[in-house]
Parts: sequence; C-alpha cells; structure tokens
Amino acid sequence: MSATSTATAPRRLDAIRAIAAKDFTAVRRSKGVVIPMLVVPFMLLVVLPLGVGLAARSAHPPDVSTMLRDLPGGLSKPILHLPARQRLVTLVDGYLIAPLFLIVPLMLAAVLAADAFAGEKERKTLEILLHQPVPDRDLFFAKLISAFLPAILISWVGFLCFAITVDVTAWPVTHHLLVPSKLWAVVIFWVAPAVAALGLGVMVRVSARATSTQEANQLGGAVILPLIFLAVGQSTGLLLVTLPVAIGIGAVVWLIALWLVVRGARRFTRDRMSRTI
Repeated sequence: MSATSTATAPRRLDAIRAIAAKDFTAVRRSKGVVIPMLVVPFMLLVVLPLGVGLAARSAHPPDVSTMLRDLPGGLSKPILHLPARQRLVTLVDGYLIAPLFLIVPLMLAAVLAADAFAGEKERKTLEILLHQPVPDRDLFFAKLISAFLPAILISWVGFLCFAITVDVTAWPVTHHLLVPSKLWAVVIFWVAPAVAALGLGVMVRVSARATSTQEANQLGGAVILPLIFLAVGQSTGLLLVTLPVAIGIGAVVWLIALWLVVRGARRFTRDRMSRTI
C-alpha cells in the first residue's frame, strides 16, 4: 500500500492547504498575474461608474432617451419613467456596467488557473510538486482552490467598491441606493462563483497541457473569450428576470462547471503531467 493511500484525512487537508498557500505566494510575487487581476476590476468597477456618476451630476447631463427607446421594453420603460437627470446613471450603473461584473470572476479564475500548472512548469517546480506524497485528486483540487478563492474574494471586494462608488456618486441625483438589490445578491453570491468555477473547469485542464502560462492563456482564450461574450450578452437580461429564474440559471452554470471539474479530476494523473515537462 502506497504512502499516499494511507494518508489520513487531516494530513491530506494539510497538504492541500500547503499547496494552495504556496500558490498564493507565487501569485503575489508575479506581476504579470497580479497587475491584470487588479487593474481590470478597478477600471471596470470603480473608474467607469465614477465617471458616469460625475457626468450625471453635471449641469447638463447627456440625454439617453434615444438610446433607451432602442432597448427592450422591459429595460427601457422603468427608466423612461424616471426624471431626465436620473436616467443616465440608472441605465449605465444599474444595468449596463453592473452586469459586466460577471466578467471579473471569470477573467480572474482564468488568469489564476492558467498559472496553476503552466506556471509551475515555467518556474521549474512542477517536478518537485509531482513528487509530493499527495494523491492526484488532492493535488488537482488544491490547484482549483488556489485559483477559485482569490478570484471570488477579489470579485466580492470589487463589487463592494463598485456599490460604494455608484451609490456615493449617484446619491445627489437619485436620492436612493442603486445597488445592491435582492437580485444582485443572487448574481454576486450564486451566479458569479458558478461562472468562476466554469472558467476554472476549462482553464485548469488547459494549463495542465500547456508548457507556459502564455501558451495556457492563448489556448484557453479560444474557450474563455466566448464565455466572456456570453456573460456580457446575457447578464443584463439576468437582472431583468425573477429571483427563481436567476437561481435556476446559476444552478445550470454550477452543474456544467461541476461536470467539467469532475471530468478534469478523473483525467488528471501525474503520468500525464510529467509528459509535458
């Protein structure tokens, strides 16, 4: 009986935590990974809503009535009933920029997952990792955790900054809070983690086959980019559905993500990884 098969559950959990902690440290030291993880959410969730809020508070805010009439009735009618000064900030911050939030967990998960195994190969540490007395499945899930948790944490912090920026800048115009709402709570805590898990399910498998982080990003882009476009295209509609429908959408995404992760765990072996070193 091998040493890995006789490892107790506490020791296996300790090993998973140790591998995840090592990956956290490696990510923090990599500017090529950290900078996109921070700059893109900051520009999307802070700079854009700040600019929109300041524009709405100007003496002559842009008129968006024409744009609203070209949008689906379910979205445009509630906004057209608002005073003219409130339409810009409600449309952009409440419906057009806010749904892009789903891009953040997907992008972060993809960037971190691309570094999961391909980064080990670049740093010449994969062979050492593969010789650790950790079962293959535990090693696989340790890599998932090291990408999933930072992606979700940064996404939630980013949304908190987004909500504060929107509500502070829009309050003089709207006199009420635009975000969050009950439906947004479902998007943040249920749909966003599912989207991140979906990106992980794809990118971890790509990273395991790639020989460098750059190659992993290039290969994964063929799959991740369509997912990003889909998230952009569908997320605004997600804010217009009922809570049960939003929960159902999240459940479908979770099922697909878990299916990809389980398949990836079954196919992951040290032998396959060692062939790509």
